[in-house]
Amino acid sequence: IRFKKGDMVILNDPFKGGTHLPDITIVAPVFAGKRTPCFYVANRAHHADVGGMSSGSMPLSRNIFQEGIIIPPMKLIEAGKIDRKIMNFFLNNVRTPVEREGDFSAQIMANLTGVKRVGEIIRKYGLKTVNFYARALMDYSERITRKVIREIPDGVYEFEDYMDDDGISDEKIPIKVSITINGDEAVVDFSESSPQVKGSINGVYAITLSAVLYVFRSLVMEDITTNAGCLRPIKVKTEKGAIVDAELPSAVAGGNVELSQRVVDVVLGALSKAIPHRIPAASQGTMNNITIGGTDPRNGKVFAYYETIGGGMGASDGVDGESAIHCHMTNTMNTPIEALEYAYPFMVKSYSIRRGSGGRGRYRGGDGIIREIQLLCDAEVTVLSERRRFPPYGLEGGESGKPGRNIIITKDGRSHIMPGKFHETLRSGDLLRIETPGGGGYGKV
Repeated sequence: IRFKKGDMVILNDPFKGGTHLPDITIVAPVFAGKRTPCFYVANRAHHADVGGMSSGSMPLSRNIFQEGIIIPPMKLIEAGKIDRKIMNFFLNNVRTPVEREGDFSAQIMANLTGVKRVGEIIRKYGLKTVNFYARALMDYSERITRKVIREIPDGVYEFEDYMDDDGISDEKIPIKVSITINGDEAVVDFSESSPQVKGSINGVYAITLSAVLYVFRSLVMEDITTNAGCLRPIKVKTEKGAIVDAELPSAVAGGNVELSQRVVDVVLGALSKAIPHRIPAASQGTMNNITIGGTDPRNGKVFAYYETIGGGMGASDGVDGESAIHCHMTNTMNTPIEALEYAYPFMVKSYSIRRGSGGRGRYRGGDGIIREIQLLCDAEVTVLSERRRFPPYGLEGGESGKPGRNIIITKDGRSHIMPGKFHETLRSGDLLRIETPGGGGYGKV
């Protein structure tokens, strides 16, 4: 794609630079008197619905074509003007077009602001100076990351954990890593992890790379920017067609949100064998994705609701784990009850800490959350969650946190324990109860 001033490119294709289809990226160029861009600004936003086989576009799919509209890199804006054909085509393929267009407007304005401010910096200091310091920031991040790796004893450290299932079969799915530390460089090898699976928890390579970057970046105590320099001393190896490096047409809706958490868990688990005093026990290890869709009886409008729910954080040497918190690859806030009940035909019956769900240890794992949502209309419900079979592990003799539970309580009071991944049509008056996992404990009691 050849960029010109005022252009913006849109994409969500996981196999062409995206992660999963609800994450839509918009890229804009920055020019400084030349015919080619000197910088780019970009933002990525999770859209609550992009079409596909179920409301919220986080389905129990078997291939990517069931997950929503696929957008290869293309110009949404050319010379400052939105291409209404592209915009309207997208909006006609989603359940909530007004919300989606509003989100696009926010993304476009964010990029315009970014282009303006980068331009101001270039005009103030000059392009040569800005380029120099951009490279210097990456070089500095590289030096500090190498320093952190040097502090890890040389050796090979392995760890294996499991995904509960893929939502299609009940088979456990191994995620295995081998980390080789040699001086100031690290090789993180996932070659012995599971092949890609039938269900929607596969991840593209970018997901695995990002999760590894997150772990090593979290070991850095200095104040650095997160950029490509952090990755220079780290090599991430995978096998093409593996669950951690899936290929078209694999289903990948859950890879970004669930597989990424387990990648973090195994990398931390491996590093705990080298530097146990610096590594926490496993946190809840799931985002507890909930999507609910239907027609609001109050106004006759179609709605699509998406939420992730926090849980327990793993304890570490000297510190109990935090309770009821998003951690690792999920960093959203829980939706306030008042906003939820105002915007959707739901009633939140309970929202509390799941006492006693954190793993016991010298330092206790954080507790999870209990969230109960009663539906005030018939609706489709999809839950994509993990750590229902294999609980978050403890370290150094600490106990595992309690696994999560998904429960449907029908209007007549009957309770049904649901699997970690399910799609059901609930009736008005039915209640969805999510009990999120607790974090692992650290050290023997």
